[in-house]
This record gives sequence, C-alpha cells and structure tokens, in this order.
Amino acid sequence: MATTGTASAHLPAVPSQPRSPACPAPAPGATLIGSVQRAMRLLETVAGHAYGAPAKQLARETGLALPTTYHLLRTLVHEGYLRRDKGLFFLGEAAERLSSSGAQQKRRSKVVDTLARWRDAIGAPVYYAVYRDGEIDIVCVSDTPGNPAVEEWADFRETGHAHALGQCLLSQLDEEARRDHLDRYPVRPVTPYTVRDDHSLLRRLDRTRRMELVTERQEYALGAVCAAIPITVGTTAASMAVSLPAHQADRLIPAARHLQAELGRLLGSLALSISI
Repeated sequence: MATTGTASAHLPAVPSQPRSPACPAPAPGATLIGSVQRAMRLLETVAGHAYGAPAKQLARETGLALPTTYHLLRTLVHEGYLRRDKGLFFLGEAAERLSSSGAQQKRRSKVVDTLARWRDAIGAPVYYAVYRDGEIDIVCVSDTPGNPAVEEWADFRETGHAHALGQCLLSQLDEEARRDHLDRYPVRPVTPYTVRDDHSLLRRLDRTRRMELVTERQEYALGAVCAAIPITVGTTAASMAVSLPAHQADRLIPAARHLQAELGRLLGSLALSISI
C-alpha cells in the first residue's frame, strides 16, 4: 500500500535605472557571510544558557565587539530567533521551531532507514501507519522495484475497513472511536472480497485479540495480501504491515512474524517516531 504549477505572467517593462557604483571585489580569503556566521555563533551561545544571558556576557563569550553584538541581538529578536526578558536573551519561537523540525526530520530519517533494512531482510514491502486526529495516516512505505508496494488506488483514509493497516488501527480503538470513524467513512465494497457492512466489520474487530496479527486477502486490492502488526504506545494506535502478491500468500504469516520479531527489538526507538 503506497501513499505518498507554475503560472506565467507578463511583467511590465522596467525603466532603465541609473547604475550604482560597482561593489569592490572581496579581498582574497574574505567571506561574504560573516554576519551570518556571527549571528549563528550568538544563537549557539544563547542556546548554551538555559537561564538566559546578558548582551555583555554574550559579546565576551563569542569574541564579538559589543556594538556588533547589540546590533545582531536586536535583529535576531526582531526576527523571532531570540527573545529578551529583563535584560537577558533566550532562544525565541523561531529557533525552537527549527530545533523541533530538525528533531522531527531526524526521527523520520531513522524510521525510513529502519523500514528499508526490514524490507530487505524480509523481501517484502513494509508499511508504517498511525491513527491520528481521527484519521489513518500512512507515515512511511518502503518498497523496491522488485517488491513494489500495493498501489493506493482507493484513498487509504476512506477504506480502512478494507486494508490490514486500517483494520489493525481500528481494532485498537474503543467502540465510540470506531463508530465515529465509520460514520465518516462508511464500509463500502472495494473488491469482491471486502467486508460487506459495518456490522460485519465491527464483529470482526471485536474478535481480534490484543496484539494479534490482522490479515486481509485481496480485500483492498485484487492480487495482493497483507498482514498488519498492532503497536500501542500510550493512547496512540499505530501499526506496521507487510504485503505480498496473492500467489505468494504462503509467505505472508512468516514474513509478518519476522517483522514482528524485528519490531520487538526496536520498539522503544520506533515509539519515539509515532509523533511524526
């Protein structure tokens, strides 16, 4: 199961402008981004002071002239990268967003690398999904040209009743959350093998034991079978899955068990990525 303009405009002619004097060429070895380097040095120094630091201390620690330090601090405060409180400077919201984004990218990269390693070891596409804010979110899919993922020919969010990832996530929800999901995304036939109605699906979900593999055979896509593993961290429902062509259905359970064993070894680090 795989997930995942430019417009032209006629600009008016600009009248000729008087030429400005040419800027002198930089001296050999000179840098054109010195101010950026100084600003970054200030940010790094401020980050090292959990309780803030005054301008004079920051100037001393960075080796910058005090007037330069004041100028850069004012600019960084104006742009939101720093904030000033009672004469002390702290990291601002813009810097904290950068830090948060960097940490998120690092977590996502770790998930991508881990799924690729499992994909190669198992010889099947690997999927990772989370139930977040009432929606099925396919976080990551890892496949290869030789072992391609199932094509998302019907929106995964709307067809959770049909694919193993969706059924696995729904099985981890309480009754109220399940009915809320099905009110928004009613059961409908996707293939001749799809569960036929809400009642049948709910009975199936009720019979699913905690931490049990969830399998489906050609319910979402003809010619494909899938098995999903439940992952529950706190109140967050997540799942990982593998898929195979229907003619390799005998490999499905062993592949899923292999993934389940690998997952057990790394569940702690993977759980950190559920917030992606």
